[in-house]
Amino acid sequence: MEKYENVGVLGEGSYGMVMKCRHKETKQVVAIKKFLETEDDKVVRKIALREVKMLKQVRHENLINLLEVFRRKRRLYLVFEFVDHTALDELERFPNGAEESYVKKIMWQVLKGVEFCHLHNVIHRDVKPENILISKRGVVKLCDFGFARTIAPPGEVYTDYVATRWYRAPELLVGDTCYGRAVDVWAIGCMFSEMLTGEPLFPGESDIDQLHLIMKCFGNLIGHHREIFRRNPLFIGMRLPEAREVESLDRRYHQLSHSSMDIVKWALRLDPSDRPSCSQLLRHELFTRNGWIPKFTAELRVNIEKEFAENPLLNNLGIAIYGSVHEAKLREIAEKKVC
Repeated sequence: MEKYENVGVLGEGSYGMVMKCRHKETKQVVAIKKFLETEDDKVVRKIALREVKMLKQVRHENLINLLEVFRRKRRLYLVFEFVDHTALDELERFPNGAEESYVKKIMWQVLKGVEFCHLHNVIHRDVKPENILISKRGVVKLCDFGFARTIAPPGEVYTDYVATRWYRAPELLVGDTCYGRAVDVWAIGCMFSEMLTGEPLFPGESDIDQLHLIMKCFGNLIGHHREIFRRNPLFIGMRLPEAREVESLDRRYHQLSHSSMDIVKWALRLDPSDRPSCSQLLRHELFTRNGWIPKFTAELRVNIEKEFAENPLLNNLGIAIYGSVHEAKLREIAEKKVC
């Protein structure tokens, strides 16, 4: 910590705290995540090391930049670029939902960041407004990779339970341990709707309540998920609620444009095998019409370059560029695979 001056505490959680600090040499403000004593707590150690591993594995304009990692007095410290605004702040600023033109810019970048993770076989597993940072120049940064992990090979199961309940896909809620990229797509669909309307789509108070809210909107779960629920020891003595009356998204949010509604419903298909990939969502006509993508990416690239020029701590980072040949090849390979 000798290189940094502590300015204040940004937040505290069960795994440690995040501090606002200033790099003494450059005067650049950074965010430092200080974990609890990682040598003694295996859970904290696992989360800390996983976040380091994932952020070293994937670097992209729309992912938070990890600048440095160091250990001091048995604690692990992660130094990040400082971005003090989140999509949650935007929801508070626009309590009735933001304009589609603005939401489109935010969600396109969220999709680009998550797509890049997926192309590198990483699932984030905790996409939500609090984990979407937005810089002063409008550049989106996906953060908090403590629950991210590489995609398991066929037949291998995931052991840890993840995702904030309101953004948790049906397969996670019933306890399926063989899930994939589609859990992030579901969370993006929930967040897309929330940014447009100002209200959480499925604010469940328990996992059962969460399933009930989803089924009230989309009908009964697929057979495979009903069977997993029935066999899950956590749900012994509980019955899966039946969807007797369905209130469709179209009826609930009739004010949304056809394009926005279509992209939300596509991302929120009950069967994960029917959900689109991030790459497919990025090709939706909401984004492609009227030459929007090249115009927006040109504007965004200018802002990203300005941010790098203003922050000397970012100069040594190798960041993927939108539209790079490498990224295009990865996308082509991924789309040939069965997700």
